[in-house]
Amino acid sequence: MTDAARRRRRIDPGTRAGLLYCVKVFLAVRIGLLVLGYIATGILPDRAAVSAPGWPDDTNTPGLHNVVTSFEEQDALWYLHIADDGYRADDGSAAFFPLFPLAVRGTSWALGGRPLAAGLLVSNLAFLGALCMLYLLTRSELSESKARKAVLYISIFPTAFFFFAPYGESLFLLMAVTAFWAARRARWPAAGVTGAFAAATRSVGVILAPALAVEAIHQWREKRSSLWMVLWAGLVPLGLGAYLWYWHAKTGDAQAPLRFQSNWQREAAFPPETLVAATAGAFRDGGYLLLDWLIVVPALAAAAYAVIRFRPAFSVFTWLGILAPLSLIWPDRPLMSMPRFVLPLFPIFWALAELAERRRLPHALIVGVSAAGLGVLTVLFVNAHFIF
Repeated sequence: MTDAARRRRRIDPGTRAGLLYCVKVFLAVRIGLLVLGYIATGILPDRAAVSAPGWPDDTNTPGLHNVVTSFEEQDALWYLHIADDGYRADDGSAAFFPLFPLAVRGTSWALGGRPLAAGLLVSNLAFLGALCMLYLLTRSELSESKARKAVLYISIFPTAFFFFAPYGESLFLLMAVTAFWAARRARWPAAGVTGAFAAATRSVGVILAPALAVEAIHQWREKRSSLWMVLWAGLVPLGLGAYLWYWHAKTGDAQAPLRFQSNWQREAAFPPETLVAATAGAFRDGGYLLLDWLIVVPALAAAAYAVIRFRPAFSVFTWLGILAPLSLIWPDRPLMSMPRFVLPLFPIFWALAELAERRRLPHALIVGVSAAGLGVLTVLFVNAHFIF
């Protein structure tokens, strides 16, 4: 018997069926969004979004190319610019963390210099991998049925199109889920390394350090195993540190990735005040403010439920991932980008799966509302409206 055959035999039929389910969900949503992106470019007038330096935002023109190019919008332009031409000291590109554009650059080279195709390939393969890892982690932590629901819910969340566009969200989700999967199996070197990769994908990835440290302490209290494993969580900030060191070596300004956040007019804020201002603005002015509120507030409710249902490490990850962006806001639109920032916080989808299993929320309602929201926001996104 070959080694490949032995590996296949080691995967039980239930796991194979679950992983196949992940592939089916991925393909169904991916194909649906490709078709919707193509149709949507003719529904609304295309807006002239702000282009990245050296990578213009081309307005949509009729043709089958919109099946693919319709997702080349907003921050995707920055990632593709960096992958194609590298970082520049004075253009604000430092605000975009390096692991995703590095992966796109390498893939583009392998494809003969096609950054957009490479960006879509990296983000989509990363998301498929993330769904498989999320299924495996959720199945072991909760149950088979909840694992399938979590996979479905995260795939049709109203901002899930960011997983399929040339953005770093799918790669961040893959690294974060893999870090927890490794930590829960006491594979701490793998947990620390993948956590560091997450911190090199998005600045907020550094929150995995305290989350993994909490998990290490939890395991020590449960099993009285070595407390030295908590030190592996210290690898996580190395992802951030390596990127800051790069800018120090390049320009002498290690703070450039953080300083250039001011280009997006973000200001420090107290999270409860952010929510109060967002709520007042949503019901006073409507529009994008109300759209943000309708997505974020239910996600926050699910995150609150997650605190009482799941291990502390997952709650730390979720709430630090929420509080960090709520502390740095654009005053005129307090929850701007929050619908995207909550997207990789997978315990939110565990909470929805639990609520559906307990019949506190109808499964059909979650699917229907999420899918409708995904459709609306995808139409807005591909036409360069202000969905960031």
